Amino acid sequence: MSDDGAAGQNRPMAGIVTRLGAMLSLGVMFTFVKLAGQHGVHVTESLFYRQLTAMPLICFLIWRSQAGWPSIVSNKHRLHILRSLLGICAMGLNFWAMTLLPLADATTISFTVPIFATLFAALILREQVGIRRWSAILIGFVGVLIVVRPGGTLIPAFGAAVALAGALVTAGVTLVIRILGRTETSIVTIFWFSVYTLPALLICVILYGGGHDAQTWGFLLGIGIFGAVGQLCITQSLRYAPISTIVPMDYSALIWATLFGILIFGQYPGLSIWIGAPIIIGSGLFIAWREHVRAGKLTVAKVKPGA
Repeated sequence: MSDDGAAGQNRPMAGIVTRLGAMLSLGVMFTFVKLAGQHGVHVTESLFYRQLTAMPLICFLIWRSQAGWPSIVSNKHRLHILRSLLGICAMGLNFWAMTLLPLADATTISFTVPIFATLFAALILREQVGIRRWSAILIGFVGVLIVVRPGGTLIPAFGAAVALAGALVTAGVTLVIRILGRTETSIVTIFWFSVYTLPALLICVILYGGGHDAQTWGFLLGIGIFGAVGQLCITQSLRYAPISTIVPMDYSALIWATLFGILIFGQYPGLSIWIGAPIIIGSGLFIAWREHVRAGKLTVAKVKPGA
């Protein structure tokens, strides 16, 4: 992590609590996405208000950072554009999946991102992946097969395909962000993501948007507010604690997805979710742990020659 607050990662409990708050906020946001979709809101419209509401927050964070506005200067705009294209496609697919599937099902499938990201890192970035992580990838895919149940009828095949496509593209985004992270802070990456996506989304809103009643505008406002709060909490959690400490908290999203799905939409997770979700989550946690161990070994290897 390259943010100027990274050096102060000595408040693990604050990081954990903040990350849990982020997952709750994003759970509420996705609930509003589903409600808006049920009221005829086009996915691109939800995306637009999500990005538009986040922009003032991003500007505030840049203003508050040590480097300030000069920090947004970048010579990596090709990568920022690629990240923006992939990012908006991933967000759109994930939003769409939430409207097509029960919240718990879509959330569970989204947990495959670390599995796909590790696979892509091995195939595209040529990162060395040992037998343990390859095993975790294979086990994770077993969990996916249990959840999706090819040929089954519990989960709509099209919705599952959209959710898996969203996870695949999101994994691609993580690779681009990993490359950008060598020179750019996360705040700057998010800033250019908003800058490059808002004009295109505005055109989509003009083409596909429409008039809404007060309740539907409330849903859109909720998407923007809780999306922005979730983004703020994610960014802040990285300033409080290392990634290896807070990433396991991301899986608490399934609790909120299940709860909101039952209370608001009357959707109860099927048996395949209860069996497949722990397998997917377990493989993701193992991959995160191995990444942490690997990063520690690389750090020690770099320090030893100069000792």
